[in-house]
Amino acid sequence: MYSQGISDIFFDLDHTLWDFERNSALTFEKIFAEAELEVNLSKFLEVYVPLNLEFWKLYREDKIKKPELRFQRLKTTFDEIGYEIKDEVIDILSAEYITNLAAYNNLLPNTIEILNYLKPKYKLHIITNGFEEVQTRKLVNSNIFGYFNQVINSEMAGVKKPNPLIFELALQKANAKANRSIMVGDNIEADILGAKAAGFHALHFNAHNDPKHEHCAMIHNLREIKNYL
Repeated sequence: MYSQGISDIFFDLDHTLWDFERNSALTFEKIFAEAELEVNLSKFLEVYVPLNLEFWKLYREDKIKKPELRFQRLKTTFDEIGYEIKDEVIDILSAEYITNLAAYNNLLPNTIEILNYLKPKYKLHIITNGFEEVQTRKLVNSNIFGYFNQVINSEMAGVKKPNPLIFELALQKANAKANRSIMVGDNIEADILGAKAAGFHALHFNAHNDPKHEHCAMIHNLREIKNYL
């Protein structure tokens, strides 16, 4: 149990509260149809989903920049499924994807239930590596923006999780103490190890079937947070 002494809960957004994979699939379905691309969506997503996670890891590690992430995750996927497409079209699709993504508002199961359960007891916040222009719209359009006191993103901080500076900025903005704070997120490296290195408690929402570990407690459904807080 973490409940004793905890005052602030920091959530990751994508893959933790906001159903990234479902909303992303709906976005691709829309923009492919509008561009009149005859792409097998299931085949595309089968390749894109793990590739996107790999490119985000490179982005977290400052090995690629935002424009390269946005272009290469699409270019590489099209190459791997053998679909011929011009770079100029990929540029258009990349921009359309970002424009349309936040319009979808599917949340992971029990998100609203757990936020309603936690809100009267704790101060709630977001720490995300997602792009500033997209993340706020995701929160607003999915009707959960009002649950959070502070929303900290990597572009605001100038660094990405797991860099301790983003966690320190989050504590500063939330007027919180690390030893009274807990990070809930899906990524072991960025959310769990990053938060623990900054002195936070942590709770791993296992969205990717990660193997068991001893870094912190693990949950598979947001409702299980009630067992700890």
